[in-house]
Formats: sequence, structure tokens, C-alpha cells
Amino acid sequence: MRLQPIVAAATLLALSPLPVHAQQTQQPKLNPATMRKLGTVDPRYVSYNIEMVEVTGGRFWKPYAATESEPATTPSNPNQQVGINPNLFQYRPPIYLDNPRLRKLATALGPAYVRVSGTWANTTYFQNDDNPPLQKPPAGFNGVLTRAEWKGVVDFAHAVDDKIVTSVAVSAGTRKAQGVWTADQAAALFNYTKSIGGSIAASEFMNEPTFPGPGGAPPDYDAAAFARDAKLFGAFLRQTSPQTTYLGPGGVGEGVSLTAGAGRQMKRLATEDLLKATGPIFDAFSYHFYGAVSHRCMGKLTVDEAMTPEWLDRTDTVEAFYADLRDKYVPGKPMWLNETAEAACGGDKLAAQFVDVFRYLNQLGTLAQKGVQVVMHNTLAASDYGLLDENTFTPRPDYWAALLWKRNLGSVVLDPSVPHSDTLRIYAHCATTGKGGVALVLLNTDRERAQTLTIPVGAEDYTLTAASLTSETALLNGTELTANPDGTLPALKPHPAPPGNFQLPPASVAFLIFPAAGNESCRGQ
Repeated sequence: MRLQPIVAAATLLALSPLPVHAQQTQQPKLNPATMRKLGTVDPRYVSYNIEMVEVTGGRFWKPYAATESEPATTPSNPNQQVGINPNLFQYRPPIYLDNPRLRKLATALGPAYVRVSGTWANTTYFQNDDNPPLQKPPAGFNGVLTRAEWKGVVDFAHAVDDKIVTSVAVSAGTRKAQGVWTADQAAALFNYTKSIGGSIAASEFMNEPTFPGPGGAPPDYDAAAFARDAKLFGAFLRQTSPQTTYLGPGGVGEGVSLTAGAGRQMKRLATEDLLKATGPIFDAFSYHFYGAVSHRCMGKLTVDEAMTPEWLDRTDTVEAFYADLRDKYVPGKPMWLNETAEAACGGDKLAAQFVDVFRYLNQLGTLAQKGVQVVMHNTLAASDYGLLDENTFTPRPDYWAALLWKRNLGSVVLDPSVPHSDTLRIYAHCATTGKGGVALVLLNTDRERAQTLTIPVGAEDYTLTAASLTSETALLNGTELTANPDGTLPALKPHPAPPGNFQLPPASVAFLIFPAAGNESCRGQ
């Protein structure tokens, strides 16, 4: 996403009031053997996005380094978001998904879902032939996706053990004279995918229908029009690709306040109105979430604010908002967070820094407890919120956090039985090692003081720190984490943590693995 209602608007963070957490009054005692099972998440819980505009080439959010070094004279271009200052974007050629380094780094995060969608997908024409790429999109479209480019996505997914998630074009070029959506473009994409041995695991109808204008929908698009079109797409899926999970409605920008002033005047559809109009047509309830907009879109988040309970808890506030709607209109359906990162509009500088590890891991931990099945980080390797630097594919701190999660935390979610304090949060899953093992994630957001906990049995300790919260590198047990030039990763070796007192350094995250915890819920994991 890239929060759309921000054209020349004074955009505010405006952290909303949230419950006050108790101060830690005594040393927490952990007992992994007795932590009860809360539920399960999808084995591909930790997933990511590659924007459609990355696949086709086009104008995406300009990284801050480029913003500072280039004059603000960029002309407008049809293949970018409607109504947004063109100087916020930068052209990128199509991403080279065959890149061996990229594939090795992505493989390490598998199995995952790779979502190829985003606002640009709403207006992208699929050129279903092997002729040279069109130099200009057909009328009613802003971009062109070739067979070769889409085959690159399918090949990438096969190579790195991913499953594809997407959405389809909804712009004027897909519609009849009466404005009714037609499935021709969707059918071409789905049928071609099948013909080359691929499959689409899940799909939304359109990206972020809560802001239809910037997403390329007709000017008069409303909840009734969305329901009409979404039902047509649902019927198309049942006939053409019945194994594909129908995700929806995919709203964004609700539950917390992100914008003020002129941005609020942009047309907005409420997710509740969309659900009232569609009825229970979706297989899973999807939503998108950003806690703020970035500084390039006039956001105000600071490093200090990024370490507060109020900031970390915004993901809970929005999940609760959407969970209430899910329970009311599509009860019993699983929830998917299809797109999320530090901030919309490409992320802040701090999205690439160690400070964002706390937001990311807290989000993974708390949403798993609430039963959200999938969390898709935006992006794998584009702009400032990419897990990887877009030019060098250098892993950023969030990448290492995701990697440690994937290697150590299984799908069974446990209750750590330790309440949050202002500065300490603990999450628990069955460990990937199985045999009753338990894996904990501990977050110490206190920048001055260590946290001491009592552990009953020995553990393997993977502690992430950094030279500063603004560092773009992370240290594992004091050693800097780097990938080799070919994309192979270093051995991630834990330190032993004997029974007794375990100390969590200031401003750090620890993955504590108890292979011999003996938790009955984790037998066979």
C-alpha cells in the first residue's frame, strides 16, 4: 500500500490512547513445560510481498537516499498512484527474480506466501502473448505485465518454496460499457499460470477497496459496485480455480487514525459497508495494516516513539477492529494480514534499522496469539521497508528477525503466562525441533536497563542487539550478521543459557529455545 489519502495533507501519527501496561514488579519466572496451547497459525505464517510494479517495472516509492541526492523535478507518469506527488516515486526496471543471491535469501524464509499485488495491480494489463512487450498499455490500464514477467514469478515461487497470492485488475479496461467488471483479464492470468505448471494459492479481488479512487476503480465506485464485482470474481474463482482461497475484502486505513486535514476528503469506503453489501462470500477475511505513514508522506514517527507500548499496541487495536467485523459478517473465517510494515508510503528510514525489529516481532507474536493465520511483510526488497536492500539485497535487521522466527518457532502458539510490562514482552510457540520443545521470543524495549528472568531448564540463546537503534545491521550474540556475496547465510549459533537467571540486555530481542522443555502440546512438532 502506500497510504493513498495523503495528497498534500498534513499527515499525523496521532497515537491513540491505549491501555496502560503494568510496570514489572517482580522477576518473571518462565515455565515452558506448562505453557498451554492457544491455537495454531499457517506454516507459512511469516510471508512477504513483491509489488506488482516491481515485476513489471514502474514507479514505486523512492528510497530516502535517492530523495536526498536527486532534484525534485520528476515528471508525472501513469504507472504510479493517482493523486500523489510524483517526486515521491522512482522508476525501477523489472526485478530480476532469477538473481541467485535473492533466491537464496528468499529460500531461507520459506516456506512462505509471496503476494504479488499492491495498488499498481489494480490497473495492470496482462499481455497474454509472446509478442514484444507493449510500449503503451491499452486504454483503461496503466501498466503491462508480460508472460515472461509472470513466468518469472511462478519460477521464483517454485524455486524458493513459496505459494502465490495476488489480486486482479479492476480498472476501466476490465469493464463493460455499463461499468460492470469482466473476468477476461483474470481468466488470462489464471489460465496462463496453470499452463506453465503454476497455481495461485489465494487471491483478493482488488487491492484495498476502501480507497477505490487511487486504486483505479471508476469515479463513482461504491460498496454496491464492489459487491457486484466481488461476487462476479468469486463465481469466476469457483469455476476456474476452485482451489484458490478467496480473500477479502482487504481493507486498510481503519481502526487507528493516520491522517488529518485534506487527506480525509478523499473518497473512502468502510469495510463494514463492503461486507454488508457482499455478504459472506469470502473464504478468509483479509486486511492490511500500517501504524503510520512515512515521513515522505508527512508522517511524524520518531525512534523514541517506536519503542513505546502505544506504538507496539497499534497492531492489536486494528486487529480488534477487523476481528469484530469478521465475527459479525463472516464468522468463523480465518484472518490474514496481507500487507503490513512499519509505515505506509515506502516506510521511514527507521524501517531499515534495528529499532523496527521490536515492532515486527511484537506484531508476529501478538497476532499469532489472536489467531491471525498469515502476516505478509511489505516488501521483500523494495524501498525503505524492504527486508532486503533493493540494490544489493543486503539483509536488514527485520530479515534476520524473520529468519530466526522461521527457524525456531513452529505453528503451535502457546500462552507464556507472563503479562506484558511497559518494557518486556514475551511470546511462545512450540519449537521447530519438536519433541516437546518450546521457543520463546523476548523483547526488552528498555534502552537503559537489562531484564532478568528465571528459567527452569537450560536453553539455547539467540540474542539480537545492535550498536544503536538506528543501525542498519544486527548482532547475534555480539557478532555482526552478514550474508555472503552469493546469498548463503552464516551459521546462526546460539549461546548456552543455563538454568537460573537469564539476563536480557537493554534494547534487545532474544529467541530462547528449550529443546527439552517437555511440553505435551509440542510433542510431534
